[in-house]
Amino acid sequence: MDTIASLFSFITWPVSWVIVQFHKVYGAIFGPDTGWAWGLSIVSLVVLIRICLIPLFVKQIKSTRNMQALQPKMKAIQERYKSDKQRQSEEMMKLYKETGTNPLSSCLPILAQSPFFFALYHVLSNIASGKEIGAMNQVLVDSARQAHIFGAPIAAKFTDSPEKVEALNASLTDVRIVTAIMIILMSASQFFTQRQLMMKNVDLSVKTPYMQQQKMLMYIFPVIFAVMGINFPVGVLVYWLTTNVWTMGQQMYVINQNPTPGSKAQDAYLQRLLKSITHHGEVRGRRRKSVVKVIVAKGSDRNENERRFFGGLSKAGFVAQADGSVVKGEALPAEAEGAAKRQQPKRQTKAQRQAAAAQATVSKDTEEAAEPVAEKASPSLEKKPQDTAKSGTSGTGAKGEAQGDKPARPSRANSGGSRQQGKTGQRKGQQRPKHPSSKK
Repeated sequence: MDTIASLFSFITWPVSWVIVQFHKVYGAIFGPDTGWAWGLSIVSLVVLIRICLIPLFVKQIKSTRNMQALQPKMKAIQERYKSDKQRQSEEMMKLYKETGTNPLSSCLPILAQSPFFFALYHVLSNIASGKEIGAMNQVLVDSARQAHIFGAPIAAKFTDSPEKVEALNASLTDVRIVTAIMIILMSASQFFTQRQLMMKNVDLSVKTPYMQQQKMLMYIFPVIFAVMGINFPVGVLVYWLTTNVWTMGQQMYVINQNPTPGSKAQDAYLQRLLKSITHHGEVRGRRRKSVVKVIVAKGSDRNENERRFFGGLSKAGFVAQADGSVVKGEALPAEAEGAAKRQQPKRQTKAQRQAAAAQATVSKDTEEAAEPVAEKASPSLEKKPQDTAKSGTSGTGAKGEAQGDKPARPSRANSGGSRQQGKTGQRKGQQRPKHPSSKK
């Protein structure tokens, strides 16, 4: 650890100078040689560093979300080019470039803190040895050696020998109890921070290898910090515990105010927003309006949480508008107006379609059954003109009377045919017109 810390010796002077400046302020309040003055100086150093790293933290949040959204596409690329690693890497880089995602962005805050962490470790190691370091002269080094936090010197470690602890005017029991408690708190805060991210701010509808990786890190990181913590001075434990608490609070704020779509945190946020709209009758705040505006613009691509939110608005009598506001009543939102104009006829159910098909079949069979009856009736109509013509050319006498008796039969047949034709007309709903030569 000392070898690694020496690599960052170039930054020890700025770190030691910041600590000295904070010590001047807290020393005037609590006393220059107290643990409160030196401990709060380290805490203030952490706060200052983390404030400077807020832009990197925002990039980390965006990168983490982008990586979660890209996991299905990344998996598809891996399966498609599993035999060609070079092409696989090229497609991955192309995907990162198109989406503006940097896989290393999620590690930026930790990487950015590493130089300050090792520089502080180097400063505290020199304080334990009684050596001047950076902006700290011998007087300040001796003052820091006398500072105790709950009975443990800020330069003492869990693994220090009894002789070394006695040289710092402390007992080995106090040092180990204080360091053990701080190591447990440091590991617990690391675990809770990672668990908070996994359980509340992850889209559970998408199962990807990235989620399994994060779950593994949730259990591995606390163990790593616990093992490494026994070699950290009390001052470094204060530093790391403070940065973990800061990260946990910062992440809690981001999860509550800007949750990942599809996560439990988003559901809780939208329910709070729905309660506020129901109570006040409007969307209060520009940021909340932007959230509603984004959800309205999604249309049919809304997730379950967002659909539940819109259902709650509808039950409360509100309709979300395209600009992020809400109105009372039955007014359609901007996106629904266009859909209403393009509304298609109501689709029939399967039972309705089957009933219509059966009715069409019955009608067709009725028409086919009626056609032969009409065909049988039509020849009698054709015979009547011929018989009438024969009757008109017949002579007088017995021959004429014999021929004159013949038209009576077709007349009866014709009348019978007319009755059949009437029946057929009743079935079809339309009667056949009479032949022009038939007059009565």
